[in-house]
Amino acid sequence: MPEITMPRLSDTMEDGIISAWLKKVGDQVTRGEVLAEIETDKALMELEAYDDGVLEQIIAEAGARVPIGEPIAVVGDGSRPAATTQAPPRATASVASTPQPVTRGAQPDGRGTTSETDAPTGESGARTKSSPLARKVARELGIDLTAVAGTGPNGRVTRRDVEAAHRAGRSAAVVAPVEPEVAAAPTAPAAADHEEIPLTTIQRISAQRLTESKQQAPHIYLTSAIDVTDLLGLRARINTTLAETEAGKISINDLLVKAVAATLRANPTVNVSFAGDKLLRHRGVHLGVAVATPAGLMVPVIRDADRKSVSEIAAESRDKAERARDRTLRPAEMEGSTFTISNLGMFGIEHFTAVINPPEAAILAIGAATDELHLDGEQVVSRKTLRVTMSADHRAVDGAVAAKFLADLKSLLEHPLRIVI
Repeated sequence: MPEITMPRLSDTMEDGIISAWLKKVGDQVTRGEVLAEIETDKALMELEAYDDGVLEQIIAEAGARVPIGEPIAVVGDGSRPAATTQAPPRATASVASTPQPVTRGAQPDGRGTTSETDAPTGESGARTKSSPLARKVARELGIDLTAVAGTGPNGRVTRRDVEAAHRAGRSAAVVAPVEPEVAAAPTAPAAADHEEIPLTTIQRISAQRLTESKQQAPHIYLTSAIDVTDLLGLRARINTTLAETEAGKISINDLLVKAVAATLRANPTVNVSFAGDKLLRHRGVHLGVAVATPAGLMVPVIRDADRKSVSEIAAESRDKAERARDRTLRPAEMEGSTFTISNLGMFGIEHFTAVINPPEAAILAIGAATDELHLDGEQVVSRKTLRVTMSADHRAVDGAVAAKFLADLKSLLEHPLRIVI
């Protein structure tokens, strides 16, 4: 009996959630056809049929969390009667999980493979090309994607198309019927004054790893105030030049990524990981850039950031941040970072500390640039000042090493032409 088991879709995956079944018991399936969507700790993947046959049994229902290697379905020749769907013995209780856009991933260990598709099923049963975010918005608004005209490449339906269709009234939102309220018995306990919101897989794994980080890594914190007046001026000049060439603009964060990468190259003692009785000094400078998404915090990686231009970093950062929010990043694009940057300046946060992202030895928290008064000789002048706080694992990076790194970064940012030369 050819069982399909929960595949291992990333190096850190321990279990997966069946987000949705795209086939039902009794359906004919062909090799390579998508059977289900699986939510991992890093992305939402598609599970393809390994063989031709008939889907004879669904063992793990949508919403069930199943350990790697446990059976989730049976595909046979159709000779045996369809089995009743049941949860696997080792699967955890079902959890609420909104299906997310899908990405291509690694070959699984189980009886299936993963691939990327761009065609969700609409209410009419047809398949329509659409962006992952468009599919999510369509589900939330109850819109049939087959009724929406796409304006993207090759007629691809985008989020704007879905929102425009909703505003135009071309598709009505699906409203669940309201159950009539039943009066509680006088002795019944009062309803709980809270709402239970299940964690997404990303939130659950992040909570586990960051808790372990705080418990196992002795954090030390160093804060530096940096005059970024000239850096902001340089960014304005660069963007003026780029506008003339119709190239994409760069952000302050792009300049910070380049500056941090260059400083790490000059301070390899920070570009390390603690490994028990030894330190691992990384040859490459691979920067993780934290991105907030509806599913939780994700950290796309800019590999070899010290070797890339600011424009290359800007283009890659925009692309990966957008795909992180759409849940279409490949797991490999979120692995292998040696240092992480977390920037909350766009929210007006002036100063904060971040938890180290293991197995890295440090993370840099970046606040907002604010106007501050400084003495320039005998004159008082207003300068843009930005505060960064470095959290370091004291087992791998001591205070003097971290202080030198911040001093070098401050010098580079206060003389920003050195970043692009």
